[in-house]
Amino acid sequence: MAARSIALCADDYGLSMGVSLGILEALEAGRLSAVSAMSNSAFWPAMGRELARRRLDADIGLHFNLTLGAPLSAMPKFAPNGALPPVGDVIRAAMRGRLPMEEITAEIERQLDRFIAVMGRAPDHLDGHQHVHVLPGVRTALFDALERRDLAGRVWLRDAGDSLVRIFLRGSDMRKALAVRAIGRGFKREAKERGFPLNDGFAGFSDFDPEGNYAARFENYLRAPGERHLVMCHPGHVDRDLIALDPVTVTREQELAFLLSPGFEQAMALRGARLGRLGRP
Repeated sequence: MAARSIALCADDYGLSMGVSLGILEALEAGRLSAVSAMSNSAFWPAMGRELARRRLDADIGLHFNLTLGAPLSAMPKFAPNGALPPVGDVIRAAMRGRLPMEEITAEIERQLDRFIAVMGRAPDHLDGHQHVHVLPGVRTALFDALERRDLAGRVWLRDAGDSLVRIFLRGSDMRKALAVRAIGRGFKREAKERGFPLNDGFAGFSDFDPEGNYAARFENYLRAPGERHLVMCHPGHVDRDLIALDPVTVTREQELAFLLSPGFEQAMALRGARLGRLGRP
């Protein structure tokens, strides 16, 4: 029986030099098939050019960000102190229809423009840091922005809400998986109506516990795969900039070590999986 193709995407490229260099290590070792980049980061221009220079075999996408660091330009209503708000505040405002959509639409354009300026091309895919791209209002603005650039049907989008059956069959990190499925209700239908291809099957949720067993968790991500199964991961090296920006630190080193180890190949073989790109026909 042929191995099932699985897309493995490293999130947060550009967040810091250490995170980016770790992801590049995994890419060059052939242990990833996609990367999602934060173009609002101060580290993006340098690390993006490095990514473009290497011409690695992977889908490179935009990791749209509304919850970490600073926006690319002033957002007086959404980020009045110059810092993007916590994800909980963004979710609550989105569910109540109270997001300042004019500011968010402008930030979408800025992050897309900065990605394209560095890479010299449009992204292969688009998703969101902490899954903000699936939120009501935000997703419509993203669809509109991509359509204005004639990217409908050419850019695949991350559907972070897997089916209930698959979530329960995996049986771990269910709280996050169910929460993201709830806030993204309707995303899949709307994206398909607008002509955007999606993954089918999604895993990778984690509590980022340094005492956890990532090898066992990764094997679980490969259970109950969809037809176009996508797994997210967060590898990288810890540096001072990462520590200052994000609470997820030690587990990034653990994920990177696993991806570069024989254990990764063993887990893939055990589940009859091979790496593949969703961006390829």
